[in-house]
Amino acid sequence: MSEEPVARERSGHTAAADGQFLYVWGGYVSVADHEVFLPNDELWLYDLENGLWERRDVCGTVPPAMSGTCGCIVNEELYIFGGCCDDGQTNEVKLQSVFTVFRCISKATLTPRSGSLPSPRDKLSCWVHEGRIIYFGGYGHKLLSEITDPKSFIVDEASWAEDIFWGWNNEVHEFDTERSSWTEPQTFGRAPAPRAAHASASIGSKGYVCGGRIRETRTSDMFCLDLNSWTWSEIVSSTVAPLGRSWHTLTAVSDTSLFLFGGLSVDCRPMSDGWIFNLETKGWTEMEHQNKDKPRLWHSACQGRDSDVIVFGGSHDYILLVDKGHCNDALVFQTQPYPLMRLCQDFIASHASVFQSQILCLPPKLRNAVQKRTIFFRPSRKSQNCCSSCIYNLMQWFLLGTI
Repeated sequence: MSEEPVARERSGHTAAADGQFLYVWGGYVSVADHEVFLPNDELWLYDLENGLWERRDVCGTVPPAMSGTCGCIVNEELYIFGGCCDDGQTNEVKLQSVFTVFRCISKATLTPRSGSLPSPRDKLSCWVHEGRIIYFGGYGHKLLSEITDPKSFIVDEASWAEDIFWGWNNEVHEFDTERSSWTEPQTFGRAPAPRAAHASASIGSKGYVCGGRIRETRTSDMFCLDLNSWTWSEIVSSTVAPLGRSWHTLTAVSDTSLFLFGGLSVDCRPMSDGWIFNLETKGWTEMEHQNKDKPRLWHSACQGRDSDVIVFGGSHDYILLVDKGHCNDALVFQTQPYPLMRLCQDFIASHASVFQSQILCLPPKLRNAVQKRTIFFRPSRKSQNCCSSCIYNLMQWFLLGTI
């Protein structure tokens, strides 16, 4: 029996989800003190229902293998911008169609019809709003003549060559996917300091930025950008905030809350803590979870089913000092109470041997859903003792609520 395919361990990859699949592209691993980029001609799909991986070939104009790119899904297409390859940072926009029935996924480099491209950068973030992609921050390089505002581009004094300077920025750039055009909107209010390796998420018309690296420091501050008025505002926490960090993730899990996980601390320690930020109270609450022994940095995090957060890849060691530690497991964080349907499906799927005959009697659509969840629980299935009355009652509730 052949082994099921699994995406290789990696850090600095890009990932996006559509409610059915998690899409993973790019990233790198460390081999004998060398950074090796993952193949650029493949896209990995993780089924959020059954937890299985599938590799899809990418054809067409394939971009170079990269890490530190920024990816998102807009109108059933995955857009990738920025990143670092063997030639350094890039400022190209890559588009790959992810919703196709073919095993070969098309990919093309977009040529903007109007507007000026942002300067090359990686470790940036983005939000999607009304068919537009808004990019923020990152680390990259500019010509000295292009650095017109020292407040929006902080030069890394340790990295420069002749008239080319590397550094951090807090620029906002907007890409219109329908018109393939770039604009740099004028923003108002107090903007975050230039940074990279920060985390961002969006809820409605608001984009949120948390933490990141600013020169030699790492912070945990929170800012909000109104994506209609382009107005920045700082959100001052009403409680004790998480430690400053970079290479962490921030994911929207409800209309009023965000989930922060992992990252690299100020003292270069990989972290495994999870926090919920309440936008109404402006307070942080540390969340208990079962992955405390799995620190991650430069991983990806996307919203799954029922406000689950799916964390994939990243490293459990400080990647600048250790050439190992890259991961390829998918961690699932439950951030909200599950609906009764989900609870019943998962319970039955995790005890499939007990409910084998009853599962076959379910309506086709419901039976297929339970069978997919059965696959998800198969690797970690453990024998559990349940009284027959509890099993019977749960099955009856499940059937009555779904037929």
